[in-house]
Amino acid sequence: SFLIGAAKLVVVVAIFLLTFYVISQVFEIKMDANLGHIFARSALDAAARSTKPPRYKCGISKACPEKHFAFKMASGAANVVGPKICVEDNILMSGVKNNVGRGINVALVNGKTGEPLDTKYFDMWGGDVAPFIEFLKSIQDGTIVLMGTYDDGATKLNEEARKLIAELGSTSITNLGFRDNWVFCGGKGIKTKSPFEQHIKNNKDTNKYEGWPEVVEMEGCIPQKQD
Repeated sequence: SFLIGAAKLVVVVAIFLLTFYVISQVFEIKMDANLGHIFARSALDAAARSTKPPRYKCGISKACPEKHFAFKMASGAANVVGPKICVEDNILMSGVKNNVGRGINVALVNGKTGEPLDTKYFDMWGGDVAPFIEFLKSIQDGTIVLMGTYDDGATKLNEEARKLIAELGSTSITNLGFRDNWVFCGGKGIKTKSPFEQHIKNNKDTNKYEGWPEVVEMEGCIPQKQD
């Protein structure tokens, strides 16, 4: 009876193998090739993991020293893609977050903790500069201020608004013009000019997009405010 059982098992196994062989021929399942591919993939993945460069906050190119906040930002692209502001791996403003708009986009961050405080945008093409001036005046000392243009950030700017932004450490704000692209990171109560500013003029001869210059991007490490 043991032999009969063993013989039956052999037949069942044989039928199973034959069935599998037929299926594999029909569906062209190249089992060994697939297994080889899977093993090769896992080996490649492991190699990629070991050689992949480390990722820093906000995707910046190198780690910030202690007592610094990582940031990365970009101006808008023409009137199509909104600006993006990231601090300490927090995306504070972006088109995806749906909290950006035409004009000057502003994010406020606590200079001691790196915590986000506020985000707003002010339409400097069709809007009114007065609310922007009030907002600038209300910023507390020790606040990190990040700004990026989208579409047009200059038409409604007046001398008072420009002066208030200059006091945050900006040098380019005095000659920011129609549809220029500009990103800036400064601070309320800063006593020097900020090193964090990029400005590209709207110039029909050099513009990347028909009526707008290329996007400006900037990254860096903001020193934490000390008491």
